[in-house]
Parts: sequence; structure tokens; C-alpha cells
Amino acid sequence: IMGIALKLAGQKKIPEDSEIYLHGENIKRVLFGIDINVSELLLAQKLKCDCVIAHHPLGNNAVLNFYKIIDKLASIMIKNGIPEEKAWRSIESLKNSLKIANHSRNYTHIPSITKKIGMPLMNIHNPLDEIGRRIMQETVNNAKTEKVKDVVDALYTLPEFQKALTEIEIVIGSEEGDARKTVVAHGAGTNGGYDIAKTYFEYGFCVVYIHIGVADYLKLKNEKGNLIVSGHIASDSVGINPFIKALEKEGIEVIKISGVYC
Repeated sequence: IMGIALKLAGQKKIPEDSEIYLHGENIKRVLFGIDINVSELLLAQKLKCDCVIAHHPLGNNAVLNFYKIIDKLASIMIKNGIPEEKAWRSIESLKNSLKIANHSRNYTHIPSITKKIGMPLMNIHNPLDEIGRRIMQETVNNAKTEKVKDVVDALYTLPEFQKALTEIEIVIGSEEGDARKTVVAHGAGTNGGYDIAKTYFEYGFCVVYIHIGVADYLKLKNEKGNLIVSGHIASDSVGINPFIKALEKEGIEVIKISGVYC
């Protein structure tokens, strides 16, 4: 199952934020949710599932090494022409804050319980986010956007955004803002916060985040640029749905919960 996700994402190894917590065999029915906790493991037992798949990290190394995946934010910046030194400096604060937070985490909680009840469990985060980022970026590129409103219209051609309860919002800037250079800053653990958006603004990019914290938003309001927020669950689903179709093609039944739709 992990191999299918890696192949779709064009990746050769399991990234730091994804993990198999308890292996299983002969998997024919899975419970799949963006967020999984102990109650969902028990639900999977009741539904006679062979495995539970979460999108977000659940513990162990996927949680403790999550900060390392932030490097991909810098890689995306560099691919878009941001100078390397500037890109790496832009991720320092976010990466360090995530690393420091590890000391407060009970990283064995869910993995220890899944082993006690014998329910195979895994999470697949970055591969699916990378699939989603690629689809979103290609959708925007193919639309040959000129204004910010063109980016919003392009993203709304994807069914995940059409069916979402949240709306795609221009949270900084205006509909008429310049979007000839637009980057979907996704597929690297979490949103880039203030520092990365500010750097993109400095180089004339319209930025698409899937979500943003209030503190970062308030700081960015003082900067000149255009920021679109597409919505966390809808954006995650853009990458999750092709993977689900691939599982179903392999004859695996997928029971969808916790934000997985379409």
C-alpha cells in the first residue's frame, strides 16, 4: 500500500512524516481518514477492516522527524527561482519550532494501542500531499493565470473544492492582483507561515497556502502581496483521492471517514 502511494508521488523512499506502525497482510478492506485516533481503531475492528490508514502522522518517527520534511518548502522555493540562501533562511524558524516541540509529545500513544489491539496501522502524509500539490500547481499553470481571481477560478475546476464546505479565499491582496507567477506552497509538512510567504511576496509571487495560522496572517497583512487559502481538508483530498482510486483498482475496499470525500 505504501509502495502505491510512493509510485504515484514519484518518490523512492518513505518520507520522514509517513510510517507503518503495525504491518498487516492480505489487506482487502481499509478504514481511511485524514485524522485517526483510538476510537477509529476500534471502529475499524467493528467494521472488520484489515488495516487503518491515516493521512496525518500518528506518532513514533513520523511525529519526531516531522520537522525534517520542512526542507521541502525550501526546495520548492529554489525550484521557483528563490536564491538558495534566502530559501533556507526562510524555513529556519518554522523548522526549529517544530523540532523543539518534540519534547512535549507523547509519541507512542496511538502506536502502542494499535499494537495492543492488533490493528495494522499506517499513515501516508507527504506522498499524498505531493500528489495534491502537483495537481493544484498544474491546474493553475494550465489556466495561464494573470490575476488572483484567475487562480481561484482555476482551483474551483477541481471537484474537491467544488464539494468542500469551506471556500477558497483571498486572505491578503485582491482579486485583481498579479498572479502571473503563482506558487502552490504545499506538500512539505505544513504551511510556510509568515517567513516563506513574505519571501515569495518579495519575488513577486502570488502564494497559495492550504491554511494559515492567525498570528502569521496578522503579520502578513502588513506586507505587500497576494495570498490565497484553499482549505486544509479540501486540498488534502486532492492528493488523497487519486491514491484511493489506485487502491480500489487493486481490489482493496476503502471505507472513507474523517475528511476523506469525493
